[in-house]
Amino acid sequence: MKRTRGEKIFNVFNLFILTLIGLACLLPFIHIVAKSLSHELYVLAKEVLFIPKGLTFNAYNFVILNQQFQRSFSLTVFITIAGTLVALLVTTTTAYVFTKQHVPGVKFICILYIITMFFGGGIIATYILYKQMNLIDNILVLILPASINTYNIVLMRNFFESIPPSLEESARIDGASNIRILFQIILPLSKPALATIGLFFMVTYWNSFFGALMYTTKRTLMTMQLYLRNILVSIDNLLEQNAEMLDAVATESVRAATIVAAMLPIICAYPFLQKYFVKGIMIGAIKE
Repeated sequence: MKRTRGEKIFNVFNLFILTLIGLACLLPFIHIVAKSLSHELYVLAKEVLFIPKGLTFNAYNFVILNQQFQRSFSLTVFITIAGTLVALLVTTTTAYVFTKQHVPGVKFICILYIITMFFGGGIIATYILYKQMNLIDNILVLILPASINTYNIVLMRNFFESIPPSLEESARIDGASNIRILFQIILPLSKPALATIGLFFMVTYWNSFFGALMYTTKRTLMTMQLYLRNILVSIDNLLEQNAEMLDAVATESVRAATIVAAMLPIICAYPFLQKYFVKGIMIGAIKE
């Protein structure tokens, strides 16, 4: 089909706007990477823009060899993996129950879940609740609260409702239980939605900062984002404690290297899930 002149102009305009938005998102990251790989003289002179000058990996050596970075990185990886698995289990089982309209009280419970999207108990009430449950300075406080997300539950419920009921009815005639139907029939058909929601949870857990700041005080429970915040605030003190590195790296280079190291795992994981992302969102969001 031949495009009209107006459509061509509109497409060019869209491409131009999208390119500007893409550059606005990408260029700051390129600038950070360039600073993390540049020699301290060029960084201190503010001569680094998008291309590294005096290529060096001293900043990454300082960051990666730091014991607290290694502990925080390992802890955050564990929390992200364990939390995502727990969250997917909670989300899928809850969403599956919400599709059973014949279950007594299920509509009322669903409304209670949705209310939490608009109203919360507040920080003080939440802190008191966690303290009474002995979750303060407990690794579970970094996993359990984020495992329940009403938006993701609703998204998964809509996806389950798009699956033909005849599949479940056939399995039930053959004597399959609800658990077997969910794990052997429904979930294998829900890979796009699972990948999408799993990505949401992975990013949430990896970027978690507020929970670690509010509900933990032990250095052993310092997550990657909390460590990154401390690096951005007190990097000068850390460099003073390491006289050998003080003359080899600049403060800004270490900050940039820490930011890149904190972002890298999610950036590496996203391409493997991206093919499911748009498909999962569309299928889960449309209810026929």
